[in-house]
Amino acid sequence: MRITFIGAGRVAYHLAKVLHPDHQIVQVFSRDLEKANRLASLVEATGINHFDQLNPNTDLVIIAISDQSIPDVIQKINHYLQQALIVHTSGSTSLEVLSTVHERSGVFYPLQTFSHERAIDWAETPMFVEAVRYNDLELLASLAHSLTPKVYQYSSQQRQTLHMAAVFACNFSNYCYDLSKQIVDEQQVDFSLLYPLILETAQKATINNPKEMQTGPAMRGDENILKMHQQLLEKNSGSDLVDVYKLLSKSIMKRHLHGK
Repeated sequence: MRITFIGAGRVAYHLAKVLHPDHQIVQVFSRDLEKANRLASLVEATGINHFDQLNPNTDLVIIAISDQSIPDVIQKINHYLQQALIVHTSGSTSLEVLSTVHERSGVFYPLQTFSHERAIDWAETPMFVEAVRYNDLELLASLAHSLTPKVYQYSSQQRQTLHMAAVFACNFSNYCYDLSKQIVDEQQVDFSLLYPLILETAQKATINNPKEMQTGPAMRGDENILKMHQQLLEKNSGSDLVDVYKLLSKSIMKRHLHGK
C-alpha cells in the first residue's frame, strides 16, 4: 500500500516506522520541512511542506496532527487527494469532520501514549477503525490486524468516550506522578523510592476493579492526616497543590464514604 503522512510528530513517527517494512511510505508532510525530512529519511519517503506538493498517487493518507488542525487540513488537502482513503488518528475527533468533506474517510486510532524515546509494543496496543465505506473499513481493519490482534470497530461516540477515559488513566495519572516528584524533590527525597508503589498500583488496576483497590487517608476518612498533608503542602508547595489535594480527596470520600 502507498501511504502518505500528514504530520511528523510522535504518532506519525511510530506509525510510519511500523508500517514502512511492508508498505511504501510515499511522502511525509509537515509545515516544518526539517521535521518532515527527518521522518521521511527513516522510512525512505519524501519530505514536503506545501500541500500542492502532495502526490495524488497514494492509496492511504494518514492525518496525524492536533485535533484542532484536522478540519482545516482536510479542507486544504481534499482537492489534491480525491481518490485516496483519508483517515485521522484522533481519539476525540469524529469521523464526520472528514466525511463531510471527503467521501472516502476513516479513522485509524491507536489507543496508546507515544514518546520518541520509547518503542511501542504494537501487539498489545488496541486499534480502533471506522470508515464511511464498508470496503474501506475492511481495508483499515486488515491494516490494523497487521499490527495487533486487538482491533475494534467502534463508533465515533464510543471512541470519544474511550479517549476521555484515557485522559484520566494516562494523562492525569502521569501529571500526578509529576506532582509527586515535585513534592519529594523539594525535600531532596529520591523519587525512585516510589517506583514499586507506582507499578503495583497500575498492576492492581489492570486485574481488579479500581474502586475496590482504593486505599489512603481520604478513602478511610482520616481527617487528621488529610489536614496534616494540606498544611505541609501549603508550607512547602503552595496553594495550587493544596487545591488539587482537596479536590481529589473530596472526590474519593464522596465515592467511598458517601456511596456516590
